[in-house]
Amino acid sequence: MNKPIIELHNIVKYYGDNCVVDNLSLDIYENEFVTLLGPSGCGKTTTLRMIGGFEYPTSGEIIVNGKIINDLPAYARPINTVFQRYALFPHLNVFDNVAFGIVNRGRKFMIEFYGGEEKVEEEALEFVNRLGAQKTKATRRDISKYLKAKVEESVLAALKLVNLSGFENRKIDKISGGQMQRVAIARAIVLKPKILLLDEPLSALDLKLRQNMQYELKEMQRNLGITFIFVTHDQEEAMVMSDRIVVMKDGIIQQLGSPKDIYNEPVNRYVANFIGESNIISGVYVRKNVVKFLGQEFKVVGYEFEDGQAVDVVIRPEDWDVVPLKQAKVTGKVLSSIFKGVHYELVVDIEGTEYTVHTYEDVKVDEIVGLNVDAYEICLMNVDGSPKKMIPLTDEDTKKEYTLFDSAVYEDNNAFYGQEEASKEVK
Repeated sequence: MNKPIIELHNIVKYYGDNCVVDNLSLDIYENEFVTLLGPSGCGKTTTLRMIGGFEYPTSGEIIVNGKIINDLPAYARPINTVFQRYALFPHLNVFDNVAFGIVNRGRKFMIEFYGGEEKVEEEALEFVNRLGAQKTKATRRDISKYLKAKVEESVLAALKLVNLSGFENRKIDKISGGQMQRVAIARAIVLKPKILLLDEPLSALDLKLRQNMQYELKEMQRNLGITFIFVTHDQEEAMVMSDRIVVMKDGIIQQLGSPKDIYNEPVNRYVANFIGESNIISGVYVRKNVVKFLGQEFKVVGYEFEDGQAVDVVIRPEDWDVVPLKQAKVTGKVLSSIFKGVHYELVVDIEGTEYTVHTYEDVKVDEIVGLNVDAYEICLMNVDGSPKKMIPLTDEDTKKEYTLFDSAVYEDNNAFYGQEEASKEVK
């Protein structure tokens, strides 16, 4: 993997006697999209603000590009921020809002930003001569004209990246919430930061626009090639956009990994419940590749526990299979059935406990349903939430262990559903 661009070492942050970030350590890499995910009060925004320089850690080190920046003010860090409420200037139009970060820092900054004094003087001379002048040396006024043109070029390029070309002269109160969000991003990226911090920038948008912006942000990050650190409490946003997700609770990292790893292999009950929907069942790891829960033994693959060890079993609602009763491992009574468009969401009572099941079958309330779950759909966790030992699977393991039913059972299932469909057609 690339070299870390940000390193957080044992970061602690207190507000009075309240510890909001507790000994947090994290490496973030170049060109990575990392999301800090958790409920309100988990410490994610405080962590973001410490990276940005708006808060200072009580202890620990914040390192950017190999340099400790704990005491460096926000404006001196190679980092820009898109705030939750955008913080746009209502008296400025779109162009001036985006240009503000460059222009407000003054002439000296602009000269450095566009390549340094020697390069700017050389290019300013070429610029004015292209406009009809015949000079051998650029004056201060020539350099000012050149810098103004470069700012315009930078602003228009940033607006193009966020699909706002043609909006330069619009007043801020004459654009939509989604467009305001894009202006805020353009204002941040026009300075070409190495790191962009985004503090729940989509929370004020309606559902459809928020979903569209999720894809646009990820595409922007790929095109810009910079590191995005995104804060949200929305699991869907994190899953859609992130290369890695940092799940936080009470100022502590609960789990760090790819969206797929965190969804499929949560390390504890908190993560399993926070990321998507879960059925968490107490079970016992009987022996290699066998776990017992709900009074039945099930095949499982990819784990190593002690024989007889108590475990937590996680089954996602979509991982249950609704099967004919004679082939079911467990049965239950349907308490509710809600059509969700793509699937039906069932609440099934099994031995007095309610479980959530997603199925494509239209199952009626009060029906008795049969349920099974494939070996590779079962996730196991240590009861105390400690790290678990995973066993890498070979192709041979997959062939041997991933199928619960033999071909005869599948034939029975197909016959069952075929008969059911035929009866519907007759009706």
